[in-house]
Amino acid sequence: MPPSTRILLLGGHGKISLFMTPKLVSRSWHVTSVIRNPDQTNAILEAGKNGPGKIDVLVESLDDVKSDADAQRILDKVKPDWVVWSAGAGGKGGAQRTYAIDRDACIHFIRGAIATPSVSKFLLVSALISRRAKAPWWSDGEWESVLKYHTQIMPDYVKAKLAADEVLTVLGEERVEKDGKDKFTYIILRPGTLSDGNETGLVELGKTPARATVTRADVADISARLLEIGGVNGWIDLVNGKEPAQQAVERVAREGVDAREGEDMGIMKANIA
Repeated sequence: MPPSTRILLLGGHGKISLFMTPKLVSRSWHVTSVIRNPDQTNAILEAGKNGPGKIDVLVESLDDVKSDADAQRILDKVKPDWVVWSAGAGGKGGAQRTYAIDRDACIHFIRGAIATPSVSKFLLVSALISRRAKAPWWSDGEWESVLKYHTQIMPDYVKAKLAADEVLTVLGEERVEKDGKDKFTYIILRPGTLSDGNETGLVELGKTPARATVTRADVADISARLLEIGGVNGWIDLVNGKEPAQQAVERVAREGVDAREGEDMGIMKANIA
């Protein structure tokens, strides 16, 4: 029997991660969930208790990840096949902590994972509003509403997420070009406004409207399905809709959908140089 896929889940006690954990374990994958507070251990083990995969906990604070070497130490300890980033400052600690976690720590893990040949997949949970240019399928009004997040509502969060997205996009594309999609893929899953409703199993996936919501439970479900199907690479936008989840994931994989359309790779490369 082949060894099960080992997943490093960063931000293990976040709401999306707690929904995601049983879905990953149910696929017989071995999940190492990274949490900051040891008091959260029982919640993680409870989320993964039904198997048939394995769940274990690693207590490490992402606040302490100040360099690529710090991230690499955790990667070397866990030895994951896949890395899932579903962490964030969550508005705690002000702008400084948002940049420290959502941008800097995330980028350290991206660089470490891409430089580790045994890591073959990286899924980053980002945000639909994280882009520099208007998506070609958005109206001017939709773009204006997104720009309010950039300039007024949560500018530091958008800057932090966008910086991490661009590093994963540029370095991910370089790794794909070097090794091929059979050896590495990256997925930047970009949900709309998050809600706490129940999982609906009905989504709009790939290229979506700018102003729409999605439940955290559906984000977790789509994350697991995207990891499972293989072949998906790039930016995938997600909101609740009318298409059954698995059908949507299969369509995105089959059609090679990438919501990065409209973004300038030259600018991205310059930003991370």
